Amino acid sequence: MDKYGLIGFPLKHSFSKEYFNKKFASENIDAEYINFEISSIKEIKSIIKNNLNLKGLNVTIPYKEQVIPYLDQLSDNAKAIGAVNVVRIERNKRKTKLIGYNSDIIGFKESIYPLLQNHHKQALILGTGGSAKAVFHGLKQLGIEAKYVSREKKSNIILNYQDLTNEVMSAKTVIVNCTPVGMWPDVNCCPEIPYQQLTDAHLLYDLLYNPDETMFLKKGKQQGATVKNGMEMLLLQAFASWEFWK
Repeated sequence: MDKYGLIGFPLKHSFSKEYFNKKFASENIDAEYINFEISSIKEIKSIIKNNLNLKGLNVTIPYKEQVIPYLDQLSDNAKAIGAVNVVRIERNKRKTKLIGYNSDIIGFKESIYPLLQNHHKQALILGTGGSAKAVFHGLKQLGIEAKYVSREKKSNIILNYQDLTNEVMSAKTVIVNCTPVGMWPDVNCCPEIPYQQLTDAHLLYDLLYNPDETMFLKKGKQQGATVKNGMEMLLLQAFASWEFWK
């Protein structure tokens, strides 16, 4: 039986295990999906070595960037983004080859594209992690210029939350939350942006999907903004993962 799995920490709220095992059962695929909750990315070596029928891995927080030095090859998207969430494992008698891909960018682009309008030219990305990098490059490929927003201003592409003036908010009409702020059980929390400056011209996209409507999205909706959570992106990136593995 082939194996697939997920590496990350923690994994108790993981979507992938249930999704893929249901897929394998419904499509009569002789495979199983396992969670590998690891405290260090170094453990990937023993996972590969001790599971000889392991064909592929998903990678989640906090290892999307840390996994790269352990890989033999990167797709063009993964290389440009600097983050990997899918690993294909190819084995032969002489060598095991690990190839890194990024399916987050695929899921994000396909799910946000139908919501984009002509005035959506500039964006804010809340957070600077691996998922945020995929969103940045996805928006770039869709023709949208983006800037990261972080607690610390580190470069000219990163704004501080205090930099979100009326001028900035009116120009940057796409706002994507790539932070865990507002995820269950902290459902009353939200990123500290000036929600009162949002309008019906804004599009708010939250990579979170638990709860269905985060406080970030609720506050955006109250101002007339278009809102969307990350569930469709999650499904689409899972579809893409399977295409990379099979």
